[in-house]
Amino acid sequence: METSIIKSQAYGKDRVRVVRVVRHSDGWQEIADYSVCCLLSGEQFTSSYTKGDNRLVVATDSQKNTVYYLAKTLPAEKVMTPEIFASEVASFMANKYAHVTSCRVKITTKPWERMQFDGAAHPHSFCREGKETRWTEALVTKLNPPSSLGLSVQITSGFYDLEVLKTTNSSFVGFWRDELTTLPDMADRMLSTKVLCQWRYVANTLDALKDTPFNAVYAGAKRTTLDTFANDQRAWVNASVQTTLYIMADRILSDFAAIDDVYYALPNIHIFPFDLSKFGLENLAEKAEVYMPIADPSGLITATISRPPKSKL
Repeated sequence: METSIIKSQAYGKDRVRVVRVVRHSDGWQEIADYSVCCLLSGEQFTSSYTKGDNRLVVATDSQKNTVYYLAKTLPAEKVMTPEIFASEVASFMANKYAHVTSCRVKITTKPWERMQFDGAAHPHSFCREGKETRWTEALVTKLNPPSSLGLSVQITSGFYDLEVLKTTNSSFVGFWRDELTTLPDMADRMLSTKVLCQWRYVANTLDALKDTPFNAVYAGAKRTTLDTFANDQRAWVNASVQTTLYIMADRILSDFAAIDDVYYALPNIHIFPFDLSKFGLENLAEKAEVYMPIADPSGLITATISRPPKSKL
């Protein structure tokens, strides 16, 4: 007889590709292009793992159909913003099935950019160049299962693969040195990274989330990331990537009260000057003009930055 137990479980449909088009009467059209992952959890699904009992299993194909059904039947404004659509799908599933304890929906999207001609935006033509991927995840949980009268919602959003590079105004000096240290101080260097940024929203109910400016937060977090990287002088002088990361997150928390904390992962993609001294050429320090990108290994700097705890006084 089996003695092992199910510690945790979730199942569903992944990589559900859905495109939603909104057509306005004046010819202006909008597009959303998503890849959706939907996962259901509940104690009553345990028997499907341990006893082959599928009577309560909501087929993953049915979950796929639900995504398309809601993309069609929900008002456009609830589909075109990924955070709202994810929470709508998750709450629909949690409400529909009494034996579902929680539903987790994750959406990734690489936005289409509207084409521009002679300074004017085209009404229905778009292009997609290499850029970051936006994503969101909504976890809807029943507070008193099987009842669906009380639901908690946790939304985490962010972006990844935002590639940035600057050729100056980065340094790394004054670090720990011992017998294993070979890296010299670098008073000025090239800095490149591929940004992963994510944040968690404060609101935890569907009603509270209705007024959350999801698109503005995404645009602002990206803008602040780029502005800090390029223009914030606190990140220029004797500052590590750690300092840059902290300033980025601190500015985002300052700008958006809707966010509870911010996480960054910044791989330090090394691009070092190539030593040409054997050819009688100076190409190091302030003479550096030719560089060699190093694919592996790379540094990796991560942190979660949050607001300080509220005083109990």
